[in-house]
Amino acid sequence: MEAARRGFLTAGTWCADHNKLVERWPEEDMVVEILSENVEGGGSACNFGIDIRRLDPAMPVDTIGVVGDDENGEILRRQALEAGIGIAGFHVVPGGRTNFTDAYSVRSTGRRTHLFHQGTSALLSPEHFDFSASTARILHLGLPGIHAKMDGPWEGEANGWLHVLKAARRAGLQTNLELLQIAPERLRAIVEPCLGALDLLVINDFEVGAITGTVTTLQGATDVEACRAAGARVMEQGSMQTLAIHFPLGALAFERNGGVTHRPSVSVPQSEVKGANGAGDAFAAGFVYALHEGWDVGDALRLAHATAAASLRDVGTTTTVESWRGCLDLADRWGWRS
Repeated sequence: MEAARRGFLTAGTWCADHNKLVERWPEEDMVVEILSENVEGGGSACNFGIDIRRLDPAMPVDTIGVVGDDENGEILRRQALEAGIGIAGFHVVPGGRTNFTDAYSVRSTGRRTHLFHQGTSALLSPEHFDFSASTARILHLGLPGIHAKMDGPWEGEANGWLHVLKAARRAGLQTNLELLQIAPERLRAIVEPCLGALDLLVINDFEVGAITGTVTTLQGATDVEACRAAGARVMEQGSMQTLAIHFPLGALAFERNGGVTHRPSVSVPQSEVKGANGAGDAFAAGFVYALHEGWDVGDALRLAHATAAASLRDVGTTTTVESWRGCLDLADRWGWRS
């Protein structure tokens, strides 16, 4: 890593999450009551950036994204500024409708379901990315599959994501790509060409199965050994120095030297769980922050789990993430799975 570089450039998806808490998920044609609701920032670029700033308010974070000049866009710009994120790379589309998500969290299970409108995210393209003045060390980029221009071919590359990742590397940044649970064949088609342009990759059990064409989950349960095999395959295909695969009960981390570390997750009291929306982003933020600071992989997994656990205490994505010390202290109080 270049000593002169520090901090993060988080880019891609900024959306307004319209968070709604319900007691149970309804069957079709049935009705359930919305118990509470709020609107706040969501999407990988937003969640990761704010989580990093909560973990360490001194850590520099800038962002690149496309929003509209509507109420949702104003909420996102205001939230970024309040978090101390540099928004010079925010592109505002006059008359545009900002990407938004109706994010439903089920109180009885902690599970979530997202219904989204792509809006101005469809306009994001490699033309919005200028790395010439960036002093960040790591680019956190996402989300493939919900940005129409980025998902298509661009100037001879398989897609805009690959074009941007290569440009970031040429400019001296390390690269990380955040994924989304879309149709497996669609996710694989976009992500597989990008594996050779990544320095880091933090994904979940479903996503590693999708991009390798293997079965890693069955009826909601994680097949850890299948994830281990799929992770080894991703390391063979890609250029990542480190790959992390997380799932509810733990996580695996793969290193270029062949090392594989398994770390169980935090034993979060069920009474503390309000929603899992943003937990994956929180895990990624904790893990990549720790690597940025020179922690070993085992300790990075520990902070990743602790950050994700802290985030579960609200239906929103970032509001209950604490400082990195606070997250670790909380995890230690709750205890770790065996």
